[in-house]
Amino acid sequence: MFDNLRESASDSPFYEEETNDLYKEPASKPMDSIAAPSPRKRGRGSRFLGMNGVQRFFLSMMLFFIVCLLGTLAMLLLGKMAVF
Repeated sequence: MFDNLRESASDSPFYEEETNDLYKEPASKPMDSIAAPSPRKRGRGSRFLGMNGVQRFFLSMMLFFIVCLLGTLAMLLLGKMAVF
């Protein structure tokens, strides 16, 4: 069923590549001197704020316990909950 999916997608008349006539390469510079920026690869070990997965887990658990502790303390101080 999906054997020739790529070939059928490339042969599809629905996709037409647009040409941009407004932008043209300058003739004075050879293509070898133009350095194209390499795309940023996002690997499997992506990092958020410089932390790996275990560090993010412990940070989220500490934040969860702090919120629970502060919520319980606020309920005790406001009289919404009693110890006994």
